Amino acid sequence: MTIEISICEEVTEAVVSAFAELIPQLSRSSPLPTAEELHHIVAHEASTILLATEAETILGSMTLVLFPIPTGMRAWIEDVVVDESARGLGIGEALNRRALEIAVNAGAKTVDLTSRPSREAANRLYKRLGFVTRETNIYRYEAQNIE
Repeated sequence: MTIEISICEEVTEAVVSAFAELIPQLSRSSPLPTAEELHHIVAHEASTILLATEAETILGSMTLVLFPIPTGMRAWIEDVVVDESARGLGIGEALNRRALEIAVNAGAKTVDLTSRPSREAANRLYKRLGFVTRETNIYRYEAQNIE
């Protein structure tokens, strides 16, 4: 199996279909992204969607977000998902290594991500790649709280 990691430059029907399969494997509560929403992400200068393909079949994806702040270039890895049928084949590792390469080349000194504790295999991968658990609090404000 030869896995290719590429930057999504164009939102095709294959990309939309792949996200329709992958997103429910990542989050049961998130709605599927529309073609328009995917176009917006691909066109956004801060976001890079990486796709893992084998024989033109998309088996995984992730989003790398890069943005400058006064203390330097920030990088976040978000929404990493590999199709259930292809897990354990090194696709998650390949996606992460490519994202790290892009982030470092863009000037990021650190790359952050979050992962639920229940995603044991993913957490083992992140540690194996050199990610370390930070002593920090994660806070979330939900827009529905705005009145």
